[in-house]
Order: sequence, then structure tokens, then C-alpha cells
Amino acid sequence: MTTALITGATAGIGAAFARRLATDGHNLVLVARDTKRLQEQATELHDLHGIEAEVLTADLSTDAGIASVEARLADRRHPVDLLVNNAGFGNKGRFLEVSMADELTMLKVHCEAVLRLTAAAAAGMKERGRGGVVNVASVAAFVPRGTYGASKAWVVQFTQGAAKDLAGSGVRLMALCPGFVRTEFHERAGMGTDNIPGWMWLDADKLVAAAMGDLARGKTVSVPDPRYKALMGAVKLAPRGLLGGISSKTGRKYGPQ
Repeated sequence: MTTALITGATAGIGAAFARRLATDGHNLVLVARDTKRLQEQATELHDLHGIEAEVLTADLSTDAGIASVEARLADRRHPVDLLVNNAGFGNKGRFLEVSMADELTMLKVHCEAVLRLTAAAAAGMKERGRGGVVNVASVAAFVPRGTYGASKAWVVQFTQGAAKDLAGSGVRLMALCPGFVRTEFHERAGMGTDNIPGWMWLDADKLVAAAMGDLARGKTVSVPDPRYKALMGAVKLAPRGLLGGISSKTGRKYGPQ
């Protein structure tokens, strides 16, 4: 049986990945900050699917937290075959309204942790000649929208570049770029969601199913829904100046800064 490690595993997209991979018979390493929720999740997935679910409590906004996950990924005796870098969050407010400490924490989680954990996982995968990494970004990566969008754009560019460098090694890397998904993301950031149109919401389990299909097909960037594929197609055609104004207004209305 293969093993998958998922960060931000207790809710939203991370929990959906855990359900899907457990259903498919993968053992799991579940990573998040809340030990109690991790233990409850591990027990449930073990009882439902007969897989082994390991719990690793780690705060990826700290060096110690990132290092603990790096160490698990570097364990050659218990190799990880699939890494899902899903942990992330949003800040409510525009640039200069959010504290610099919170901005830097976002970069730590979205960029530094993704870089370090991808490197730790890919090194062993390259030695074995197989493995996969899914780095969860966002469609916000494709529009000029503050620190959140910039950090997710970094995830996409980094993943595409690393995938090119590792081509032919047996290691697949993919940036997953979802739109709005019903998770705890907005609640934790103190953002209201009542004004987000119903058609913009995605189901986490369907999103993960599409993402796994794209990973199997060797895609390096996955936008796993026809609605958002169409939107991103329009984004490519829009003038950057106009797009900046629209995304700024839309981001303040619907999403994180």
C-alpha cells in the first residue's frame, strides 16, 4: 500500500483528499495544528476503510512545524508516495490594512513551507523513480490580487518549474487551482460568503476527483471545473489594467486580499 501525506488535512480540500485517498486504499499521514481533530479523523478513516492513518501535529507557520514534516517526508524507511501541500489561509483586508506579521506568516505557509516540503518529498521520490506532489494554489493566482494571489501565483510558477526540472524522473508535480469551495477558509478569515453567487461554489469531493484525474494525466496545472476554466480563459484575454481593477473590487467583495 502506498502512503500519502496531506497538510491542512482536517477540513475542506485537505479532508476531501484524505477521504478520496483512503477510499482508494492509501495509507495516510495527516498533518494539521489540531491534534484532537487529527486523531478523530484518523480513527474514522481507519475504521471506514481499513487503512493506516498516522497523525502529525505541526504548525507550518513555524520553522519547527515545517521541519517536523520535512523529517517525516525524508524517512526512507516509511516513504511517502504522494504529498498534498494543502495548508493555507486568507487575510481579511487590503494591502496595508493587514499587519506585516500576518503577511509574512502567509508567505511562510504558502511559499516557504511548500518549497521545503516539496523538496523533502521529491528527493526520495526521485531516488525511487516514482511519486507525486499536488500543491494547492487558487484561481486567484491568475489575477492581480494582493498578497494572497501573489503567493498562489508563486505556487503555480514554482510547481511548473519544478515539474519541468524533474521531467523523466517518475516524479509528477501539479498545481491545483480551485475557485470557491465550501470549507472553513472564509470563516477563519472572518469573511462573509452570503454575497457569493451559488454557481461559483465547488464541491470539495468532486474537485479532488477531478484533480486526481488531472494528476494521472500528467497535467502540471489543474483548474478542475468547466466554469472556472471558462473564467480563466476570459482572464487571459482581458487587459491587465482592467483586470486589476475588476479583481480588486471582486476580491474585496468575495475573497481574501
